[in-house]
Amino acid sequence: MRTAEMTTAGLLALFSLYLMWISGAPPAWNPSAPRFANIGMIEGEGPGSGFWPFWLSLVMFLCCLWIGWNGWRRKSGPSRQEGPFLDAHSWRTVILVGGGVVGFWGLIYVLGFYGAIFVFMTYYMLVIGRHSLGLTLAIATALPVVSFFFFDVAMRIVLPKGYLEPLFIPLYAVFL
Repeated sequence: MRTAEMTTAGLLALFSLYLMWISGAPPAWNPSAPRFANIGMIEGEGPGSGFWPFWLSLVMFLCCLWIGWNGWRRKSGPSRQEGPFLDAHSWRTVILVGGGVVGFWGLIYVLGFYGAIFVFMTYYMLVIGRHSLGLTLAIATALPVVSFFFFDVAMRIVLPKGYLEPLFIPLYAVFL
């Protein structure tokens, strides 16, 4: 387990550095801007185009360092275990979750982000989480609604709608 924990922390730390690097790239509309000029607040506009990706990647990098430090000192639970990284139950869970994520990714092109997140959350909560149907439908319905208002309305980031796009035209007329 310790080797898996340290390897995963190291790989995610490298991935974090990569994300920090690409989020500091100049925006397409201003390629002459210096690297990392877009990771701060822009006066009169708000956060730059790389603000959220850069700072979230930095937090992820710091968490990976912390996990690696605790693993090296054998302070975390996995770093003190000698058993296999994944037992049979863990493999089953990885396959179920991984299959759900692949299905979610594929459904984005058909149902759009909001339809796909509804299907994924329903699958995840019923099949993997074994929650009640009422709770599942409440969360699976609330998540796309909140996501729509956050991304499309508040942040003006249009996510893919797939074949469900005609359902969103009245919402655009009201909120945008």
